[in-house]
Amino acid sequence: MSQDSTSSIPPVAPSGTSPVQDLPDHVYLVSYPKIVFLYPTVLTSLFCAIVMWAKGDIPANEAAAWQAKQSPIVMKAAVSPQEPQVPAADSSSPVTAAPTATDETVAAPVIQIHSYHNICARIFLIVFALNMVVISFDFPRTTSLTWFFAIASLAIGIWFLLSQNPTLAPKIVHGLLSIKPWANASFYMIYTLIMLFLYVWVMISRRFDYWEVKGNELLHHHGFLSNLERFSAPNLRIDKEINDLFEYMLLRSGRLIIHASNERRAIVLENILLINSKEDRITRMLGALQVRVRTDKE
Repeated sequence: MSQDSTSSIPPVAPSGTSPVQDLPDHVYLVSYPKIVFLYPTVLTSLFCAIVMWAKGDIPANEAAAWQAKQSPIVMKAAVSPQEPQVPAADSSSPVTAAPTATDETVAAPVIQIHSYHNICARIFLIVFALNMVVISFDFPRTTSLTWFFAIASLAIGIWFLLSQNPTLAPKIVHGLLSIKPWANASFYMIYTLIMLFLYVWVMISRRFDYWEVKGNELLHHHGFLSNLERFSAPNLRIDKEINDLFEYMLLRSGRLIIHASNERRAIVLENILLINSKEDRITRMLGALQVRVRTDKE
């Protein structure tokens, strides 16, 4: 009597299928204020504070000379308590007047010029001015291109003017170098500490107001007690805008506009950091959700 033996063969996955990629479970979206774009000024201030501290702060002799320039001229009159009577001289002999007072002026000491504190102050002011321009105005791509051509034309015009007047450039350079701003290490360090204190409070405040995108819903966490708003994630549409080229260069930030299916108004989130990676993760997560929904329907 023969008995047929059957062996169990493990199922083989189709060759066309590939393992599922690692998909994020959630994506956090945090909208930051404009103060985060001032970090170049903070780093410059910290650098200037370290340089001034290493160099010994403002040179003592230069500070004394500056105070001597600002102080008024001191006049001293030395008068003898008893003046002897001078006999009358003949008209034929020359008459010389005896000095009754001596004037003394305090001369400024001869010092060695140090310029490191002026250089630090100029660098700090230039970076601060550029940083304020970035956060004060928006520079979209078209506007930035227009500004580029305008600045290039202005630079060509200035170069042509200076080439026609060789003596004008030294005067301009001398006039700019005659402006000598300076600040001590305490100023730079206090500014840095104030900005760091504000940054810490910004990070704490963002913990009580942020958005969370999940596979099937959009959550808004806000308030000290973590109030929660829920929006349906299917059919979620997200628009990305780079409304400032320089802000994008600083922190890769931009604007996200979220259109929820059950919400009439659009949700606008400003200054989302690393916006490209956030958009890519949300797109992959929502795309995987749509594939799963279609598979279940089939």
